[in-house]
Amino acid sequence: MKNRHTLIIALALAAIASPLAMQAQNGFNIPFSQYGIGLSDQPYNMPSAFGIGGTVYARSARNTINPFNPASYSAIETESFVLDIGINLQTCVLRNDADRLTDADGNLAYLTVAFPITQWWKMSAGLLPYSTVNYESGQTRRTADLGDVQTIYAGNGGVSQIYWGNGFNIGKRLSVGFNLNYLYGTITRAITYDFVGNDTTYAINSRNQKNTFVNNLLIDLGIQYSQPLGSNYTLRMGATCRLPRTMKVEDQSLSYTFCTRSTTEYLFDTIFPAPGQNDTYNSTLRQPIAVGIGVALERNERWEVDLDGYYSPYSGMQYEEDPHYNLFGSSALRTAPNYRVALGGEWKGNPSSSTYWGRIGMSAGVYHNRAKLSLQTSSAAAPTAINETGCGIAFKLPMRKGRSLLTLGIGYSSIGTTDLLRRDVVTFGIAIGSCERWFVKRKYN
Repeated sequence: MKNRHTLIIALALAAIASPLAMQAQNGFNIPFSQYGIGLSDQPYNMPSAFGIGGTVYARSARNTINPFNPASYSAIETESFVLDIGINLQTCVLRNDADRLTDADGNLAYLTVAFPITQWWKMSAGLLPYSTVNYESGQTRRTADLGDVQTIYAGNGGVSQIYWGNGFNIGKRLSVGFNLNYLYGTITRAITYDFVGNDTTYAINSRNQKNTFVNNLLIDLGIQYSQPLGSNYTLRMGATCRLPRTMKVEDQSLSYTFCTRSTTEYLFDTIFPAPGQNDTYNSTLRQPIAVGIGVALERNERWEVDLDGYYSPYSGMQYEEDPHYNLFGSSALRTAPNYRVALGGEWKGNPSSSTYWGRIGMSAGVYHNRAKLSLQTSSAAAPTAINETGCGIAFKLPMRKGRSLLTLGIGYSSIGTTDLLRRDVVTFGIAIGSCERWFVKRKYN
């Protein structure tokens, strides 16, 4: 009966997770998200990950799920069903040398499940926010004939990720795995030219709007190897690889004129597409190869220290709009190599402690992400690397004799500089990991 209740809860959470994930992409203003298919916070959108500095490649556990290295699924207990769900609350500060803006938001961090198929084959599936697009900015200029003209740049939407993963034990020390990732979402961008206070006698407002529909597949590969060092220590090494892929996405563009009365917009005329011309076309997404390597030193399942490194020719995916339909200027960003290094440590608590406080686990970590975004300030200059630095701590509170966990985390990240634009985010995360024995046939005498 207990397992049936857990299944009902899991199915209910899965039913509400998809709309929550899409709502999560309509939060505070993120100017950096206007490039490509948005700004990605992975793996730092998971409380258990940012609470240890994002060190994920060599980590594995019997009662938690690590979707960032699919080889880690093999550590899930053979008789257990694991459900893991998290929620984030964030406060954000945007600032430069002259201005400052503060905002707050909350969203679903992730929803994952894992379970055994055999003793050597474990499976996982889940939903993760992949990227977010949400920005609005504007500038006003005065013209001699038409008065003030305000140009407004706005976008919203994002991409979510559904993954199906498998981890396999090959002997006692080696495990391998893969994730098949389905990315889906809609991104809307618009540039509006508003003739402020004009009576439309000589000029009328206009807007270029584009919807991008993402429906693509990506593949992640993972490997982990454990080597005992004496009777007390274990050295664990892990590596992941996201395979490169060139994909097509569907774009839909429209240009039109309108006027505003009160808060209502009235359409005047459609400029694009012209009669007989199709407004739907295909653009290109390029996913580069991405490699992560991690090493962990563990002592008797009491404490662990992790070090991670990551490399990709550029961060995220590169988006290039079909030049025949390019209503927004050049869409191809010049890129710089993306590196990330992270260091974390964890005290896992003593499950046999006579007090509850002795069973509580604690972790902390720091990371530096070089060239999370690259901007081209001029055609002759090299791309300017926009770097990110962050840290986090987490507390793992055991439930049900230590098999299930409540994780409370707080993380901080900073991207950019105040002479251009800086974004500081404080994230409060709550994660519930339920680890129940499902596959045991009880015997009674």
